[in-house]
Amino acid sequence: MDSSTARSRVADAAPGNWAERHLPEAALPYAQLMRLDRPIGWWLLLIPCWWSLALAGHVAGPQWQMAWQAVLFLIGAVVMRGAGCVINDIFDRKFDAQVARTRSRPIPSGRVSVKQAVVFLGLLLLCGLAVLLQFNVLTILTGFGSVAIIIIYPLMKRVTYWPQAVLGLAFNWGALVGWTAVTNTLQWPALALYAAGISWTLAYDTIYAHQDKDDDILIGVKSTALHFGANTLPWLAGFFALTTLLLALAAWGAGGGVMSLLGIAAASLHAAWQCRNFDDTNSGLCLQLFKSNRTYGLLVFAGFTLDLFTR
Repeated sequence: MDSSTARSRVADAAPGNWAERHLPEAALPYAQLMRLDRPIGWWLLLIPCWWSLALAGHVAGPQWQMAWQAVLFLIGAVVMRGAGCVINDIFDRKFDAQVARTRSRPIPSGRVSVKQAVVFLGLLLLCGLAVLLQFNVLTILTGFGSVAIIIIYPLMKRVTYWPQAVLGLAFNWGALVGWTAVTNTLQWPALALYAAGISWTLAYDTIYAHQDKDDDILIGVKSTALHFGANTLPWLAGFFALTTLLLALAAWGAGGGVMSLLGIAAASLHAAWQCRNFDDTNSGLCLQLFKSNRTYGLLVFAGFTLDLFTR
């Protein structure tokens, strides 16, 4: 490894990831700033959009345009997750500089200035707007409704032990956007799906937050991991159970059948596996369990999709 690659490495990213291997040195800090080297974030943003597309199809009927909408949501999830990370890193640059896991990120390490980050954020938001404008008017208006939540989320860890709840509000907005894209209406099953996503986020991001709890105490930021402490496991079980109930309610409200329920059941078994293996003293395991929630979400999506196209 040459010295320039060593300087470009971010401590909380997997070493030798695709961005480090293939991107030019000038582009790498911006890819790291929007977390392109860590795809789990955009997966967790995308999955509620895909849940909603598939489930709304049970109401409106299968539509081939849904495949194109799924692609648009994929692009939008990557771009808007990146924008959210830039906002977070601008607000948190002083905190990040005090934490070993984050001080090598592009802004606190000085590889990207705040001014450059703001310009880059503007470009990402323009790309997100271009994606959003491909949808109907109700979907566009619904999409704009998430902007305030995205902006305030990074500030919540300073004022509440429940920033994960605000993250859930932001990360699962796609459940509303996806539904309106297919049906051009906003019905109660979409709200149940949105609530399910919020509960799911409370579970997986509490697991994630246990990696940082020692540093969080030192620098004075809050999280559900600190709030729950040694009692985290029953809270996780409760969040996953509530997610299961709300997913089943949304599926029932949309007219989902056996395959939808089987997908939810498979995801529930995955959640039970996460709870069984959870260890709040093992940071590496917490990260592994957090990342495994892509599988959880895709199991639900698979059930919704198979139900849609096999009846």
